[in-house]
Amino acid sequence: MNETQEPRQPERRPEERLDLLQRRLAQFAAARGWEPYHTPKNLAVALSVEAAELVEIFQWLTPEQSARVMEEPESAHRVADEVADVLAYLLQFCEVLGVDALAAKIERNELRFPVTGGPTPNRHSSE
Repeated sequence: MNETQEPRQPERRPEERLDLLQRRLAQFAAARGWEPYHTPKNLAVALSVEAAELVEIFQWLTPEQSARVMEEPESAHRVADEVADVLAYLLQFCEVLGVDALAAKIERNELRFPVTGGPTPNRHSSE
């Protein structure tokens, strides 16, 4: 490695990255004294608002336009910001309530929707 290269960070599993982000968000809120406001109700409401702001970007787009939304710098920036807001509030919500259910949900869905080799019906994993 030469002097201009930054040291390579070790690869982390996705759940380790999420844990780090969750801790960073908790530290951010704690440093500002925001914990009293981060109640489950407030975080659920904030999550809903941010998700609605993400939906608003796509509200009147055709499917083709929505597929190209990241090609325009302004809309790409808006989408990225709203996705970050949704993820931040979701991680904070999970931290406050101690929710760690994604792996279990994926496992249940793997059992409910086994791979059949052909196209599957358009069903959502949240069912």
